[in-house]
Amino acid sequence: MESTNVQSREPSRGVTFEDAWAFMQETFRQLKEMGAETDRRMAETAQQIKEMGVKTDQRMAETAQQIKETQRIVGGLGNRFGDIAEQLLIPALQGKFMDIGFSFDEIARNVVRKNESHDFFIELDALLKNDKQAMVVEVKAKLDKTDIDEQIGRMEKVRQYANLHGDSRQYYCAIATMTAKEAVIAYALSMGFYLIMPSGEDVKVTKPTSEPRVW
Repeated sequence: MESTNVQSREPSRGVTFEDAWAFMQETFRQLKEMGAETDRRMAETAQQIKEMGVKTDQRMAETAQQIKETQRIVGGLGNRFGDIAEQLLIPALQGKFMDIGFSFDEIARNVVRKNESHDFFIELDALLKNDKQAMVVEVKAKLDKTDIDEQIGRMEKVRQYANLHGDSRQYYCAIATMTAKEAVIAYALSMGFYLIMPSGEDVKVTKPTSEPRVW
């Protein structure tokens, strides 16, 4: 695992903070529009089928194709967000977490946790750590409830890997996302996750509404 000390890292040349932030905000806007359009199409089709009283295979196939295309576009935007997050969001997290009581002296990106004998492979978008604590950061373009449930399982494997390698640090988890429904945000915070989202021209780390979950 390669660790990078944030304080010694220079910003990417040729791309200003303003350029990167403008790109992230535009991605955020597009994702919101995509999500709203998908919800509208699904609701409209369901209503039409209900009124007709029949299921039309052709209509269902057309709707499935529309949703598939929307998901493809959203997925592409998500990949672009992930690239920008590595350059803009993740390096800023050391200071953000310091503001809420953590003191991480190292941050690493794209960290792999692999153990063949126990048959698991995990890639972490970012890992902040000190001698006693560590914060796993998962980046999602658009967060949903399934992502949160899956992340709980991933964190169990992170803990298992730590135990196998004599790592007794307390592990926490934060999820960074451009957009999420209010119910999903509330669910993530209630499950003990920290949440990282855009806030004006900056990013904000929100503490869990329950006790922070520790692995």
